[in-house]
Amino acid sequence: MATAPKGNPKVVPIEEAMEGAASPKKSKKKLFLIAGALLLAAGGGGAWYFMGNQGGEGAPAKQEAPKPPVFVNMEPFTVNLQPENGDQYLQVQFTLQVADQTQVEQVKLYMPLVRSRVLLLLSSKKASEISTPEGKKKLQDEILATIKAPFTPQSPALSVNGVFFTSFVIQ
Repeated sequence: MATAPKGNPKVVPIEEAMEGAASPKKSKKKLFLIAGALLLAAGGGGAWYFMGNQGGEGAPAKQEAPKPPVFVNMEPFTVNLQPENGDQYLQVQFTLQVADQTQVEQVKLYMPLVRSRVLLLLSSKKASEISTPEGKKKLQDEILATIKAPFTPQSPALSVNGVFFTSFVIQ
């Protein structure tokens, strides 16, 4: 058997010894720092998006105060309803909500036509159709559609946003 010569082992620097072996694992500190920076940037971007960058250039965002509602009170309507169980009457009063003061003037300008359309609509109803909450809601929608329709081919549609009953009596 041959034996290896005994002598001083050769001293090799660590870098050279490690070249052939797998490199050691690097610290994950950089990875965590990069991930944290990305999350922080995403969070800031999300906050900017949801807060709404309306001011631009760092100026405070100016929000217009909401406009107060504009209403037009209508005179009461009294009509005969379609007969079911004898003669029945409807007396109703309502208020219209319009977009602005110019729409108030438009409603006043066309008031005879508005009243005529609403009277025709109301007198076409039966008491059983309009006595329930659902029937009243449907009637509100029908009045709204009737009033929004243009009165002449050249005139624009009225900007009416709502119909609110202030008095409703079926007798």
